Amino acid sequence: IAVAVFDTTGQPVLTATSLVLRPVTTDQLGTGIPDAAQSLFEVQWMPLPGAQPDTMPVATEPVWGRHGQVDGELPTLVVAELPATGDLPATGDAVGVVEATHAASTLVLGWVQEWLADAATDGSRLVVITRGATDGSDLAAAAVWGLVRSAQSEHPHRFILLDLDDDDHGNDNELGRILTAVLDSGEPEIAVRAGELYARRLTRAGTGRLPLPGPDGLPAGLDSRGTVVITGGTGVLGGLVARHLVATHGVRHLLLLSRQGPAAAGATELVADLTELGARVRVAACDVADRNALAEVLAAVPAEHPLVGVVHTAAVLDDGVIEALTPQRLQTVLRAKADAAWWLHELTQDSDLALFVVYSSAAATLGSPGQGNYAAANAVLDALALRRQSAGLVGQSLAWGLWAQQSTMTGHLDEVDLDRMRRNGILPMSSEEGLALFDAAVRTNQPQLVPIRVDLAALRRAGADGVPPLWRTLAGGFARRAATTTDTPVDLAARLATMGVEERQRTVLELVRTQAAVVLGHPDPATIDPDSAFRELGFDSLTAVELRNRLATATGLSLPATLVFDYPSAEVLTDHLTDLLLGKNAAVAVAPVAVGAGGDEPVAIVGMGCRYPGGVGDPDGFWQLLLEGV
Repeated sequence: IAVAVFDTTGQPVLTATSLVLRPVTTDQLGTGIPDAAQSLFEVQWMPLPGAQPDTMPVATEPVWGRHGQVDGELPTLVVAELPATGDLPATGDAVGVVEATHAASTLVLGWVQEWLADAATDGSRLVVITRGATDGSDLAAAAVWGLVRSAQSEHPHRFILLDLDDDDHGNDNELGRILTAVLDSGEPEIAVRAGELYARRLTRAGTGRLPLPGPDGLPAGLDSRGTVVITGGTGVLGGLVARHLVATHGVRHLLLLSRQGPAAAGATELVADLTELGARVRVAACDVADRNALAEVLAAVPAEHPLVGVVHTAAVLDDGVIEALTPQRLQTVLRAKADAAWWLHELTQDSDLALFVVYSSAAATLGSPGQGNYAAANAVLDALALRRQSAGLVGQSLAWGLWAQQSTMTGHLDEVDLDRMRRNGILPMSSEEGLALFDAAVRTNQPQLVPIRVDLAALRRAGADGVPPLWRTLAGGFARRAATTTDTPVDLAARLATMGVEERQRTVLELVRTQAAVVLGHPDPATIDPDSAFRELGFDSLTAVELRNRLATATGLSLPATLVFDYPSAEVLTDHLTDLLLGKNAAVAVAPVAVGAGGDEPVAIVGMGCRYPGGVGDPDGFWQLLLEGV
């Protein structure tokens, strides 16, 4: 078989002189369970030698300005620096890590929402400057990074994260050079260390050849006579790890904490299973975000079975796009995940622990849209693990991807959500895979790891420009020319200018229906009824943002997050986009037509792309003007 492939513009993409098909044996198919080495990743900061401050000219207005001090037309970059902990608003006299984290996150949420609400900011980017967000030294700053990452996903090209080191970058000339280098790099997240710029990348953990551990895979210090406490212990993930620790690693004493304790659904069955496996189990009702309540329950651990391990799986979700978040919604999620992790750290740091594992989420690493509060909370956990290890304590944060087994954290996901994840390269992992990754992660002793099933081929299909910077090292090079399936924004506007009204309408409507179908996971754009309301078709605030982003990329237009709700059907949205692309009074192209001009001489009207003369705004008015002139 010979193959030739062309894209929709007629350009060649691939040629193959022959294609040979061979049988595959069942042995070659393997077990179907991926090697843990293929699904365990770590975050690395890589230098950007091509964009360094010392090579940049001094940047002044109108390249950048300071948030709250810019009047009139905004510069390219507007910087907003997170205050030091003691200067954060409403933190009171005693500012601890928990209070600072809540205050910083709330402050920056206000910045982000204010920025997005102001149409004057469309052509500018807000640069959020922090210190200590990327090395674990400032957990409040880390929370800000998680929050803004989600804002970046929902609103591409509107925000930049910049983490400075302890060097004094207060000089405007020096900061200007840094900002110029940041802008030149095109990176959404930059850390500056000793004058060098670093960008965040995911890489395979360790050497990439991590063997799966056996029963002895956990630390030797995890004495079977000691007690392991598991928060969220009666939940799906807590129950999985509890059974695994007992059945595979010989743990014999467990303290399971949850809000409802023994009254939680499935708690009785879980205790029975663990007891049958040989463990002694205590289930306690405890709000782990309440420091006093947590201290009381930990103090009750018997001296003959001292605390030797902590696994923090407890969490609360309250998803919403960045504009819909409130300080209360932010703090509710922070409390269950981040506050509880800090109290666990503080109350056990003098214990001789062999295991301190916090269940983070890839939402913080990737900046999942619609999960700004959850990303903020889990970014704190990632930073906490770094802090613990730098202080000589055990500590790991596992930023989990999607588990296939439904839980209270994933039960709300529907096929549209799952399809969006698959398009972005995220695949669900089975419980067996997840527990194998748990073992592999603990064996590495790396402070922050990302156990996640990734479809790199799906990422590569987005092309070099479509792969987020975080994934570029894993996705590899893009030597082949990607197929062109749509016009560039410039081509689209130019092509529309040559069309008649009906063809123009069909073209833009096809674009809207195609992108809407992709967002909703429909294989055929024909399923998108032009007259049906987007809400009736299944759009919510998150899918509306995704459709807005896709249409903004395709058209080159700056579009509001409320686009789908302001123009509530494909037909109405088509009219609006056409007006934006060409102007409400744009002319249409008209085929050559002969019109009498007094004698027998024809007047040829050929392909006009300008506005109609004489103050008319449509073809009928134009013809009437011509006839009146005749």
